[in-house]
Amino acid sequence: MSTILVVDDEPIVRDVVVRYLERDGFRTVEAASGHEAQRLLEREPPALVVLDVMLPGVDGFELCRWIRSRSDLPIVMLTARGEEADRIVGLEFGADDYLTKPFSPRELAVRVRNLVRRTANPHANGGRAIEFGDVEIDGAARTVRKGGEPLKLTLKEFDLLSFLASHPRRVFSRHQLMDCVWGYHSTLDTGTVTVHIRRLREKIEDDPSRPRHLETVWGVGYRFTP
Repeated sequence: MSTILVVDDEPIVRDVVVRYLERDGFRTVEAASGHEAQRLLEREPPALVVLDVMLPGVDGFELCRWIRSRSDLPIVMLTARGEEADRIVGLEFGADDYLTKPFSPRELAVRVRNLVRRTANPHANGGRAIEFGDVEIDGAARTVRKGGEPLKLTLKEFDLLSFLASHPRRVFSRHQLMDCVWGYHSTLDTGTVTVHIRRLREKIEDDPSRPRHLETVWGVGYRFTP
């Protein structure tokens, strides 16, 4: 049974999220502040963190950055803010996904389940090795090296790179990538894909402003070229 840490200072929100996650078979642990969450994370790392942005003391952005500096633990951020800039900040700090309040608890449970399943199954995107240029993807070990040096990728960064590299020269729209990599269909917001592509380019491309491998096909989506 996977443990999910739910971090939110609103008891009602925590209660709803916990009930839906436990209904899906997860064990849950709750924290009402960033400091409390840090103590729980140091004591027993969970399988995933559901993290609200607006927290007393250490806010969600700071806690996300703190977690990401220590592990690739999957993070789903919750925010009451509708501005795209706030959502992008969370992704830039290393969150794997986000939902804007008010959100559907059922949808949150689906996203959590998909992220946990992909984490638990290292062969979810194929276990074979892929090489291009000086970059090596080891699907079985879920590691990426560039010039022999290991790269630090988040769960979704690895999944996205592995998926695209496994389908060379094929163009995928952002909606298709949400379906195939994140495991759910989004008809509106695909900014998550855009941010993850940009972060991957910064890590694997020699010149991120002129990508050779993760190419944009304007008006359509993205293509991986070996």
